[in-house]
Amino acid sequence: MSMATRKGAQPPAPHGADSHDVIRVHGARENNLKDVSIEIPKRRLTVFTGVSGSGKSSLVFNTIAAESQRLINETYSTFVQGFMPTLARPEVDVLEGLTTVITVDQQRIGADPRSTVGTATDANAMLRILFSRLGKPHIGPPSAYSFNTASVRASGGITVERGAAKTKTVKATFQRTGGMCTRCEGRGKVTDIDLTQLYDDTKSLSEGAFTIPGWKSDSQWTVQLYAQSGFVDPDKPIRRYTKKEMQAFLYGEPTKIKVNGINLTYEGLIPKIQKSFLSKDKESMQPHIRAFVERAVTFTTCPECDGTRLSEGARSSKIKRISIADACAMEIRDLAEWIRGLKEPSVAPLLDALGRTLDSFVEIGLGYLSLDRPAGTLSGGEAQRVKMIRHLGSSLTDVTYVFDEPTIGLHPHDIQRMNELLLRLRDKGNTVLVVEHKPEAIAIADHVVDLGPGAGTGGGTVCFEGTVEGLRAGGTITGRHLDDRASLKESVRTPGGALEIRGATANNLREVDVDIPLGALVVITGVAGSGKSSLVHGSIPVGETVVSVDQTPIRGSRRSNPATYTGLLDPIRKAFAKANDVKPALFSANSEGACPTCNGAGVIYTDLAMMAGVATPCEDCEGKRFQAEVLEYKLGGRDISEVLAMSVTEAEEFFGEGEAKTPAAHKILERLADVGLGYLTLGQPLTTLSGGERQRLKLATHMADKGGVYILDEPTTGLHLADVEQLLGLLDRLVDSGKSVIVIEHHQAVMAHADWIIDLGPGAGHDGGKVVFEGTPAKLVADRSTLTGEHLAAYVGG
Repeated sequence: MSMATRKGAQPPAPHGADSHDVIRVHGARENNLKDVSIEIPKRRLTVFTGVSGSGKSSLVFNTIAAESQRLINETYSTFVQGFMPTLARPEVDVLEGLTTVITVDQQRIGADPRSTVGTATDANAMLRILFSRLGKPHIGPPSAYSFNTASVRASGGITVERGAAKTKTVKATFQRTGGMCTRCEGRGKVTDIDLTQLYDDTKSLSEGAFTIPGWKSDSQWTVQLYAQSGFVDPDKPIRRYTKKEMQAFLYGEPTKIKVNGINLTYEGLIPKIQKSFLSKDKESMQPHIRAFVERAVTFTTCPECDGTRLSEGARSSKIKRISIADACAMEIRDLAEWIRGLKEPSVAPLLDALGRTLDSFVEIGLGYLSLDRPAGTLSGGEAQRVKMIRHLGSSLTDVTYVFDEPTIGLHPHDIQRMNELLLRLRDKGNTVLVVEHKPEAIAIADHVVDLGPGAGTGGGTVCFEGTVEGLRAGGTITGRHLDDRASLKESVRTPGGALEIRGATANNLREVDVDIPLGALVVITGVAGSGKSSLVHGSIPVGETVVSVDQTPIRGSRRSNPATYTGLLDPIRKAFAKANDVKPALFSANSEGACPTCNGAGVIYTDLAMMAGVATPCEDCEGKRFQAEVLEYKLGGRDISEVLAMSVTEAEEFFGEGEAKTPAAHKILERLADVGLGYLTLGQPLTTLSGGERQRLKLATHMADKGGVYILDEPTTGLHLADVEQLLGLLDRLVDSGKSVIVIEHHQAVMAHADWIIDLGPGAGHDGGKVVFEGTPAKLVADRSTLTGEHLAAYVGG
């Protein structure tokens, strides 16, 4: 009889290694965290909630994930660390029980023109190997199917050294077969200059044929250069030029000539335009020049490769009548089906691996993408899910996965799928940490940490930790709003006209004809991949009357802040300059007023070679960024550094009345408060803002535009349930002020609040691209004819 079964025997003592079941954080002070101490259970799904700016990302990403990454980097040799980004140790007293962290965030995949969904995952690499083994005719190794690899041939003498002084020159040839299309260099598109935008060919040069901005016929030097070059007849209409004259006029090589006794260089019109206009950054051009460039330069599909980016050889090699270009153009779910149909024992492991990767796409709700889709066109939510692909089939366990709002860009129908994936990762023995606002995603948590109570300086403390039921009863802002349900509007606005879209065919749209009502709040919805963005961004031209606020990231260094980005700093600098009778440049930390020691950065960066670099506050200006004498100038009793340390709400009060009254600054601050950014400080670096905060900052900037139509792409991204109400109020105010607002959105509260809904579907990819419903939210709920209708009906309790 064994000891364990004997009556009254003690159970064996737990093993010491099993006692580390929590991640302990003690004294976290990153960004706005106020000495946060919590314990997070391992091998469970923990959701972090709280209003926007309450410190969720600071705790999860900037403390737990950052320290894990730093400790892993330290396991490499110092030589290897020299090539890695240096990470500073987070502001925290104790971090125990950390495991390897895999971060899946919303950073867009680089919008490099050569990057596609296939190259961003391993799918393209595996397809290339497959075609190099099975493709008929055989054209070469995997590189022969790569549109990023050019074909190269070289031959010449190489010197070979043998023994003491025996050198010998040997003739050698080198050849590499690539799959890049030579015409478009693997980009799939070519730029053409529309000659009709450069000149009127019915006129001669002396009659003023040029229509290029700034090119006057009589006095302008450039025009005189062409007229008196001797290559063309200045009095003959351009359409009557001979072939030789036309060649010299458009493509002539640089040649020295004399015009009115002055030496000048003549070159053809096309290279001249390319150098003077097309080599410049379009954003920095004056509006009339930019308009000309947009008219004159057309991006067309490459005629040689038909947009596939691949050379003729790569397109000619096929497996079962399918080339690699055809395979990449298929929707991934169809490609997965095709791969399963290939039964070839010699490449069986490769087919299995490729099939698994493609099935992961389908499982995660991205089966509607194709591998040739440019990576830069993916939304933030799609990019995050593409990054998840490589982790789904992973054999790793006991790691910590960190997700940043994985439900972004997902229709309520797809959220269920995402929840199942998160639970599956947890059930493999992993710790899953999720920053999330959606009630459907919070509901599946094993453990909830609610941060707050407010945002910015009003947040940074743990308001609640425990179960979802405990959160509901806990009385925190999140708990109170968890069961909020927006009700359908009693009455909807009557549209004042319509924006007509006819025959829209961008991406997967199928000849869509739809009228978008103007003077109303219109919500465009549908499952991910149904064609919403294609309809709005592809069919409504953005111009003076249409303002588009999308999710493209704001460009901004650590010297940029909300005050510089919104133009708020200009009226503030002028007000300081006027009050103190000095020049405005003194009140800029990037100009004359900068502290000379730190050049206005406020911190001094010390590079410690292979160890983590250190940023220490500048001792001279104490992190204030300005020279001491600048800080002696006051406005309303405050110096410029104190003004930049104010929150938007404080500053709105400060510049609204009294000695510091500045209407221009007050107007911008009002707009920032309107979009729910009252907690941001004016001098906070843009690099510290979350994705949702950046989009709302952009919205605040655009609210001053004269546009009549506003297009917003998922403005509830990163918004807490409590802030969605404020956003709806803002959208109502925009519409009531005479604007038309078109919102691409999945959030049911926004749908319920709409005057008109356009629902696309019924599915994603080739199963979508049609308008399945247009009408009022009440009618959508009553009909329940679409997926959106069913979910909205369940949401409003209809």
